[in-house]
Parts: sequence; structure tokens; C-alpha cells
Amino acid sequence: MARFELKLPKMGESVAEATITNWLKQVGDKIEVDEVVIEIATDKVDSEIPSEVSGILVEQLFAKDDMVQVGQTIAIIETEANSVPEIAKQEVVIPIEVAAIEKSIEVAKETVSAPINFSDSEKFFSPLVKNIAKEEGISLTELENISGSGKEGRVTKEDILNYIKSPLTPKGGTPSGSTPSDIQNLNEIRVESVIKSPQSTPPVGVGGLNSGDEIIEMDRMRKLIAGYMVASVQTSAHVQSFIEVDVTNIVKWRDKVKTTFEKREGEKLTYTPIFMEAVAKALKDFPMMNISVDGETIIKRKNINLGMAAALPNGNLIVPVIKNADQLNLVGMAKAVNDLGNRAKTGKLKPDDTQGGTYTVTNVGTFGSVFGTPIINQPQVGILALGAIRKVPAVIETPEGDFIGIRQKMFLSHSYDHRVVDGALGGSFVKRVAEYLEAFDVERSF
Repeated sequence: MARFELKLPKMGESVAEATITNWLKQVGDKIEVDEVVIEIATDKVDSEIPSEVSGILVEQLFAKDDMVQVGQTIAIIETEANSVPEIAKQEVVIPIEVAAIEKSIEVAKETVSAPINFSDSEKFFSPLVKNIAKEEGISLTELENISGSGKEGRVTKEDILNYIKSPLTPKGGTPSGSTPSDIQNLNEIRVESVIKSPQSTPPVGVGGLNSGDEIIEMDRMRKLIAGYMVASVQTSAHVQSFIEVDVTNIVKWRDKVKTTFEKREGEKLTYTPIFMEAVAKALKDFPMMNISVDGETIIKRKNINLGMAAALPNGNLIVPVIKNADQLNLVGMAKAVNDLGNRAKTGKLKPDDTQGGTYTVTNVGTFGSVFGTPIINQPQVGILALGAIRKVPAVIETPEGDFIGIRQKMFLSHSYDHRVVDGALGGSFVKRVAEYLEAFDVERSF
């Protein structure tokens, strides 16, 4: 008998843990070599974990939404099909988040009046589900009416725990002998009482619900982003500096060479690589902007790795990283920008593509915004927002005198961590970026 331990593999630099998002194989399923068993997600990227052997999945050591450390065993695969244990006898591992319920289960034991005879049901319930149902006083009839999300509609641990936590679930379960119609009537009464009760409180931050309102559950990535944004604001003392930049020369040069560039390099030339080039140069001039904070320690980064905030089709954000950006010429920068942007849109980024950033750039001008006040991507200390390029009237100075002309201008918005970056450094840095952009050589080649 051979048992193979499927472990969470190393997925890239600095990736120490991942969240299980979906089990594609269930206990008892046959698995082939290189067949995907489970889907996982790091803080930004989704990935799949294939099996290294052929066999039968006999144990799932973690449940959906559990956090797993790199190197931990997540499943057991039996490489001999005839030695697969019966599903009903398998050991079930209770994840950490269930521990909070155990105390209430102990209390519930005292209130259970009679054991439930599960043999009266034609449905299959796992040992864990049966145990929770007994200890929570949930009747067999009530258990049978819980909508199951497992294989073939089976009630999973998450299903019964969600049912117990529901405000519409009666404490101590439904009296034995209740019929499905009794349960439906009881639920309707509870719903009506919740709606009509003067003591009922609307959801926090919603301000009450009106007819036609829709409640939308945050997806996993949106929850992660929300947590990061709040944590960043609570961690860093955000302050901003703004500067207006004349990018007329850049616009003219790009209009002149973009067709030739695409024919020669097979890549579109956008403004982003031009701006990234200027930011990388400025970071070399001001290395104390290329730092991170660890508690009361400042880490001065040797490599300049530029994060490039990108919007996903579902509206969420992701920040792939251009490694060693200061070592790339404009062609290399354009290829890196296009590659990461395209793979972000198609969901093909690898975990390592979002790791190791030392400074971040976000292009709010893509959506027509003139400027923005971006939130720092921790543990970095700065982020630059690029505003929309607009034609504006401007004073043009010449030896013959000043006159009003039409120029292409944009705003740069620099958010930085005032714990470690003073106004002089934060302002000087964004000014240097502006100087590089305004001094752009219209005769340069690419």
C-alpha cells in the first residue's frame, strides 16, 4: 500500500501561503498524473496544483477557503486503487475556523433530547456532518432540507455551519417530526418577523434596504484588496505631492514612430513604457524612494522592480512587476509592459509575476481622471499616479516674448509614506520624473 502526500509547492519568490479556492477532485475520485486536483490563490494570482502520481484521492486535509503554508500536505493519494478506504470511514480534519464553534457544540450536547437515527434517510451524510447535526440538535428532517453544495448535492461541513450561523436557524434545531412544509412555514414566519420587527437593525453601512436593492457578495479578490487598502492607510502616513508636466514632445514623438515601432518590434507602443523609463531613472537618482519598511527598520532595495497597477475585466486590480526596470531600454520596457498587461487580462499571470515590487505606478488617466491620490502598496513607500493627457492653453516662453499656445499636459500625483519620506524627498522625486519627461528627445531612436 502506497500513500502519496500532495504538498503545496513553492510558487515563487516570497510566496509563503495560499488559499484553497476549489477542490476539482473529491475523495474517492481517480486521478491521473499531471491532472489538476485543486485550485489555489495567493494574494493576487490564481493557480492550479496537479498530481504527481496516478491513484485515488483518499483524504482532503484542508477545506475550501482554508489558508495553507508552502510545503504543507494538502491531500493524500492512494496509488493502489484497491486499498481505498470507504468514504464513510475516512478521517475528517476540522480546520482552524471551526474551532470557535466547538465550545457551543459542548453546550449543545446538554440540550440534545434524543439521538437521530440517520438510517431512516436515503441521503449520505459524512461523519462530521452527522456529529455537528447531533450536537446542534438539528433534526433529520431539517438536515435533509439543507441545500448541499458537495458532490451529488451532499451536505458539506460548510453547508451545515452556514445553516447554523444563519439568523433564521432556530436554536436547538427543529422539533422532531416536523414536515418540510412545517419548516417552510416556520422560515417564512421568521423572515416576516425580521422585516417587520422594529428592533431589527439594517446591515452596517447599508442604511437600510429598499425595494429593488441588490445585495452583492464581495468575491475573494475584492475582499483581499479591501483588506490591503485599509491596512495600508492604517500603516502608512499618506501624503501627496502633485506636479503638472508638459508632455507635448512625447506625444509628437510617439505619433511619429508608433507605426514603425509596431512593424519592427511586433509590439504596440503606448505611453506607459515611456513613463516607466522616466520613473526608473528617477529612482536611481533618489534611491531612498526605492525602500521598504519592516517595523522600525528601513530596507534599501538594490533592484528597481516597478509594479504596474492593472485593471482586470471584472473590475478588480492586480499589480504585476517589471523586474530590474532600470536595466531595460525602451523596447524592452514596452515588451515587458505589454506582456504583463496581456497576461493580466487573460488571467495567465504566475505568482512570481506579482512579487518583489519596490515601487508602483498606476495610470488613472486610462479612465479619464486628471489626477488621483493612490494608496501605497505595502511595504513600499511610494506610488505614482499618471493622469490623463489633455490639450490645454499654456504660456509659452520664447526669446521674443511670451504667448499662449496649445500644449499636451498631464498631472503626476505622488503618494508617499511620511514616516520615512519627507516632503523634500517626495517632492524632489516627482519633480525629477517630470524633468525627464519634459526633456524627452524628439530625435531619439527606439
